[in-house]
Amino acid sequence: MKHKGFTLWFTGLSGAGKSTLSERVFEKLKLVGAKVELLDGDEVRTHLSKGLGFSKEDRDANVHRLGFVCQLLSRNGVIAIVAAISPYRETRDEVRAKIENFVEIYVHCPIEVLAERDVKGLYKRALAGEIAHFTGISDPYEPPTSPEIIVDSSLETLEQSEARVWAKLKELELYS
Repeated sequence: MKHKGFTLWFTGLSGAGKSTLSERVFEKLKLVGAKVELLDGDEVRTHLSKGLGFSKEDRDANVHRLGFVCQLLSRNGVIAIVAAISPYRETRDEVRAKIENFVEIYVHCPIEVLAERDVKGLYKRALAGEIAHFTGISDPYEPPTSPEIIVDSSLETLEQSEARVWAKLKELELYS
């Protein structure tokens, strides 16, 4: 497989399907021989961003760190895939401006559906005011205004969402 370095940035609320979809794309890229790395938000917070909390400043720092790693990877011919809530539009746009081939994928899902899917009951607890700083409930989530791809995991199957990602990558001529 021949490809340019680029970044796929999956953003959306907790439980929307960012990790599931990004892992699927990652595995298929690996299967065809692409140089690709996956940076999952939860894993990154354990290692690269250990010690950061959930204030706006700490969330922004986490996104900037992810962006820096993506910039290094993609400028060296690696496909960088990020799956992170990354709640603030301005911060995502700052990262976008630094990465030549940046593809933003908004994984949308209504809060009502997320609450139904949530086996840990975090959404119900957050809606009841029991969890502070919960993105999309007591902390803001700013959806992208013009992402390259929007998938709605409440209406589409995983296969349909994945097909939309591949179609856009072909359209943008990021791999062959």
